[in-house]
Amino acid sequence: MFKNGLQIGLMLFGMFFGAGNLIFPPSLGFESGSMFTPAILGFLLSGIGMPVIALIIGTFNPGGFRAEMNQKISPAFSLLLLALIYLSIGPLMAIPRTAATSFSIGVLPITGDGTLPLALFTIVYFAFAWWLAITPTKLLARLGKVLTPMFALLIVILMLTGLFSYTTTSLAEPLGKYSASAFGTGFIEGYNTMDTLASFAFCILALNEMRRIHFHSAREHYTSVWMAGLAVAVLMGALYLGLALLGNHFPIPPEVYGDAHINLGAYVLSQSSLALFGPAGMYFLAVMVTLTCFTTTVGLIAAVSTFFYEEFPIMSYQKYATLVSLVSLLLANLGLNEIIKVSLPILLFIYPIAITIVIMTILNKFAALSRTGMRLTVAVAALISAIDILHQFAGFGWAGAVIKSLPLHESSLAWLLPVLAALVLSLFLPGKKIRGETELELH
Repeated sequence: MFKNGLQIGLMLFGMFFGAGNLIFPPSLGFESGSMFTPAILGFLLSGIGMPVIALIIGTFNPGGFRAEMNQKISPAFSLLLLALIYLSIGPLMAIPRTAATSFSIGVLPITGDGTLPLALFTIVYFAFAWWLAITPTKLLARLGKVLTPMFALLIVILMLTGLFSYTTTSLAEPLGKYSASAFGTGFIEGYNTMDTLASFAFCILALNEMRRIHFHSAREHYTSVWMAGLAVAVLMGALYLGLALLGNHFPIPPEVYGDAHINLGAYVLSQSSLALFGPAGMYFLAVMVTLTCFTTTVGLIAAVSTFFYEEFPIMSYQKYATLVSLVSLLLANLGLNEIIKVSLPILLFIYPIAITIVIMTILNKFAALSRTGMRLTVAVAALISAIDILHQFAGFGWAGAVIKSLPLHESSLAWLLPVLAALVLSLFLPGKKIRGETELELH
């Protein structure tokens, strides 16, 4: 039980800790103090706590979030929402972004910028990713036992070398918004990683691995789920804290802090690698960043292909994996920024809905909720998200006035209190009361 859970957790950790997470947010390194500063604690709560809880909740149900939403809302809604999630964090944004990040941070300093180096790199990158993803039964062995330990070891080497070389903090006081609200800023930074959406995607891979294990009892299944979630939380937390300390100790010139065009996380990674390892640091950085992003790429290709194959079996899993890889390859080279402009509103629209479903599912494990109330709760989240999108991307004045009238709008959480109010109503509204309990099918 414990071994199976740890192996699955190691695989999932490698998929989670990808491009966006490697470039750690400012709250993880630029608020001075001890390891467990308020900013770091806030980030860990939302950046790790919410995704891991979502992963555990989704994996408890043998049907994943698809079954949870079928029961609570409707099958049509669950299919539409999941399709949007898989497309937005798959070939239309996240997958090509991992390749672009690998190139820009790890490879570009060696090859220089240009269309040809990017094309050659992404062709090789996606060819290997496709080769690994077309055999989903081998993901646990290839990712969990080989690639994930490799990139984790490289990050640990960089962190430990840096901490032994730079023994004093680089800041005397927190900067900017971290000085005003360190915990709140860290929490928002963790929320903005959007890793909770990755939990929806990776649940399908975790469940498939668990089906292959053939548990003899429900207790074995649930214990493995908890162990997998614990492994993801501990490993991600350890690397986040190590990167936080590196960012806290690495000397950064004041003009870099003041330049809004410089990603401080990328700066620390690249400059510390060069400072610590000399000319070889460029190659060290290239291998570390590429491997880290690559595991996420393989996991996302497999997750997206599995979902669409199960829901729309008009072609084989392998053909879906090929299609996803080719689309991602093209977008990584052509028009990625334009695609992000289109997919980002979709991503920001579905994110509050996804978190609402996680909160609602957790509450439903302990209390019977009205199905009408749960539908109302999701509708509230969707409505506020839609209004926010009209405000941010269409410039509608009335939409901006509505959003700014809601509490927590300045933290991109205008939806939260109305959703909580709707959840309270769902405890009392008439209609069928149901609990989120499902029978575990053992094989």
